[in-house]
Amino acid sequence: MSSRGDLRLSRSRATRVVSFDMDGTLTGGRFTELIWGEGIPALYGLAKGVSLDEAREYVFGEYAAVGDRRTEWYDIKYWFGYFDLGERWQELLESYKHEISVFSEVRGVLDGLSQRYSLIVTSNASREFVDIELGSTGLRPYFSEVFSATSDFCQVKKTTRVYLKVCQMVDVEPAQLAHVGDHRAFDHDVPRELGIRAFYLDRTGIESGDSVLQNLGQFVERLRLAD
Repeated sequence: MSSRGDLRLSRSRATRVVSFDMDGTLTGGRFTELIWGEGIPALYGLAKGVSLDEAREYVFGEYAAVGDRRTEWYDIKYWFGYFDLGERWQELLESYKHEISVFSEVRGVLDGLSQRYSLIVTSNASREFVDIELGSTGLRPYFSEVFSATSDFCQVKKTTRVYLKVCQMVDVEPAQLAHVGDHRAFDHDVPRELGIRAFYLDRTGIESGDSVLQNLGQFVERLRLAD
């Protein structure tokens, strides 16, 4: 009797959904950095007739005044309005999409995991950035759902509230969700508070531990061992 109960408990805790962070986990390159650090200042300089250095100094100062604790800081549409740059933010994103890259192991990992699990993206980035990164790389078909902490939940970081909402929306218990990402706090510590099977992806290889990975191939192996 107890063995059957243990089996049911084990199955109830088996991973059903696998969640990935976006930047630094699935995709790399300088796309985001260049949008904020080069693209927007260049457009502002052109609109106001000032040099790129002057434009960059002003724009960076305004970013800092808002700060990364407000959702507006992550919202490209907000900044286009704030700097009076019109509504052609999609064109700016498109002009830099060649800077997006996919880590070498990603497609093979997604091909394999998609045969067994439902795959989702859970990112801090705004939906405008996530959508173009997934679309331009061809990764979007792998994922049944895509969540943005800032766009979908009005949270500037992936909090426990975000992860709980994600679990509710994909209809799993926290113990049935596995997540991997490259931020120690928001991709590892926070979801683990809820009982989510979370892993920290450190591509530098500096850190080590049972829940630390150097690449996503190791993530596949950890999932196999756990399930």
